[in-house]
Amino acid sequence: MANPLRREVRQLYKNLLYLGREYPKGADYFRERLKSAFMKNKGVTDPEEIKKLVDRGEFVIKELEALYYLRKYRAMKKRYYEEELSAVLNIGRPVD
Repeated sequence: MANPLRREVRQLYKNLLYLGREYPKGADYFRERLKSAFMKNKGVTDPEEIKKLVDRGEFVIKELEALYYLRKYRAMKKRYYEEELSAVLNIGRPVD
């Protein structure tokens, strides 16, 4: 593997490993899947093919970031809108 591509691949692996800490099925599950995906492609030597795989990995990073953002958004929305909804409907208050 060419030196610049090697650095890109290692950086991609590190970024994915970092993002995998918050994966919904757990960090261990994500780490095992990540390692198997990289080991499956360890024999690839064509620079263009390596670049395609790195681009696919960067796409996965964007998808993970979107997943985490959406999860946080849903949690915040649930917290705030449940309070507003219960206040509007007088849930939790004794009925006269």
